[in-house]
Amino acid sequence: MRDDREKWARTRIVIIGFFFGLLFMAVSAKAFKLQILQHEEMVKRAERQHQRSVPLTPGRGAIMDRNGNNLAVSVEMYSCYGEARHIQDVEATATALAPFLEVPRQEIVRKIRNSRNFVWLERRIPPERATRIRNLKLRGIGFAPETKRFYPNSEVAAHVIGFTGIDPNGLDGVEFKYDSVILGNTGLLVTERDALGRDIAPRAELVKSSSPGKNVVLTLDKNIQYITEKELAQAVTSSGAKGGMALVLEPDSGRVLAMANYPTFNPNSYFRYSHAELRNRAVADSFEPGSTFKVFLIAAALNERLVRPTDAFHCENGSYTIATHTVHDTHSYGRLSVSDILKYSSNIGAAKIGFKLGSDRLSRYLHNFGFGERSGIDLPGESPGNMRSRQRWYGIDLATISFGQGISASSIQLATAISAVANGGNLMKPYVVERILDDSGNELQRFTPQVVRRVISADTAAKVTRMMETVTAEGGTGTNAAVEGFRVAGKTGTAQKADPVTRRYSASKRTASFIGFIPADRPRLTILVVIDEPRTSSYGGVVAAPAFRGIALNSLAYLKVLPKNGTLRKPGPMEAKSREAEQRDSMSEGDALDMPVSGEVMPDFHGMSMRRVLQVMEKRNINIRLLGSGRAMEQNPPPGQPIRSVDEVWIRFVPSA
Repeated sequence: MRDDREKWARTRIVIIGFFFGLLFMAVSAKAFKLQILQHEEMVKRAERQHQRSVPLTPGRGAIMDRNGNNLAVSVEMYSCYGEARHIQDVEATATALAPFLEVPRQEIVRKIRNSRNFVWLERRIPPERATRIRNLKLRGIGFAPETKRFYPNSEVAAHVIGFTGIDPNGLDGVEFKYDSVILGNTGLLVTERDALGRDIAPRAELVKSSSPGKNVVLTLDKNIQYITEKELAQAVTSSGAKGGMALVLEPDSGRVLAMANYPTFNPNSYFRYSHAELRNRAVADSFEPGSTFKVFLIAAALNERLVRPTDAFHCENGSYTIATHTVHDTHSYGRLSVSDILKYSSNIGAAKIGFKLGSDRLSRYLHNFGFGERSGIDLPGESPGNMRSRQRWYGIDLATISFGQGISASSIQLATAISAVANGGNLMKPYVVERILDDSGNELQRFTPQVVRRVISADTAAKVTRMMETVTAEGGTGTNAAVEGFRVAGKTGTAQKADPVTRRYSASKRTASFIGFIPADRPRLTILVVIDEPRTSSYGGVVAAPAFRGIALNSLAYLKVLPKNGTLRKPGPMEAKSREAEQRDSMSEGDALDMPVSGEVMPDFHGMSMRRVLQVMEKRNINIRLLGSGRAMEQNPPPGQPIRSVDEVWIRFVPSA
């Protein structure tokens, strides 16, 4: 009996041992799987369960003009957040915060109570306000550093620079085109949680992964850009036009020195403007160029050696019937040389040169000049224009295209094409970004001029240039573009606008333009001015040529390009006056009554850094033009004086010693 009990006890021990052995093996196998085979996955899962990550707005690099002047910067701000589990008295906390966050107390209460824990209370608060809130020492209230995009020159180059959203992803212009370059890496705000989702860390912690974006240096020159915008605005307002566009290029390189649209907008408050006002029409819109196209027609005919500048064509005394259509000139001309056809802008003479050249060759040359295809400029939304294929040219088309009707082109296409004449026959690719720098200022990438193709010979370009000079000489259609002491090569353009409703040419709406380069013997600048639907006159030589002259005169003086007599005329003020003031100056008294007055008093900026000045501007919601770099030494108006919209408001910085 006893032996049986001992035997059974041993059996039970073996069974229990075997059971525990199996259990140990199972636990070991599971531990091996979790600790070895699935280690990385389990670590990530644990982090997701025990951490809450809140993405922070990444910093954007600066956008500068070619001289290093800031056109877009990121201002350091702070975003205020609340952690509900650490806030003991929500009502009292909201009452204390409301005056500083400038939001209703109940709105703060609602945000905190509706959140599981973390909630943004206000994004991008100026450092001064953030400091005052910190001094309240409110439990459960914290701050994370973020940045806000700011455009210190307000409207200057707005359509080229573009703007950003609250994300802050670029939404237009260079900000959009180079968004992946300018935008830095997103930072993360992390809080620790227990298994029930409750915070176990006393404060959220800013962790790694945040880095600044790269800086972009443009080909634009802020001074030339300002000159261009000022002259364009004056031309549009004085002619009662719907709007306008202007471009300044370096003909030898394709660098865009200025690109202006009017009306313009302030990228600091882009949301107040319509889509049409935000669109960069110099790139995105196309129009019928009119008589400026005669330059490319004659260049093609000369390059093919079908005509010489002295060859004459009968211009039918101002009226020429082609099949069932009649082509008119503004004046009655008899026989005109090829040079005079360009000088006096004869449509009939151009049509006859077009017939001699033929549709195949004209189509080929226009394509070579870049029409009918995008120029490749590094800006979004470029229009290719509208140039029908040669197979779809019928009847009158060869004649009308010869003088710039029945075909459309963008401003950048026209300016690039005329630059090919200025530089001796090479079509250059236009571009607006010159260099990309890291946050330490080291150059990462440089963009250089690119020759797309040779269009005409250097000899042909020289002949066309001499013919274009007659346009601005006495008796030509562009005498208002003449600049004393300089040889000017140019061409006027006036084109009827098509009515989208009737699909016929409008009897009253015109596009007036002037395009050219200066000095004609050593071209430094290609300048295009386009005035949309002028009311005082429809002729480019009347409404656009004076703006060309103003841009050329002031830009050459700024660049210190001496005229033949060696006297350098001092340019007018180039950086002081705000666009709002310019608009007010050009308006009637009744219109000016609707213009807002800021009501602000000018702070004392003396000795401040540019970053500090930007922070004060953000806090006070005022726009001031910033000149130079370093520390603020001069300002207008003086401290304590009211800032009115008619004032010249600026701060001048000088480098620190």
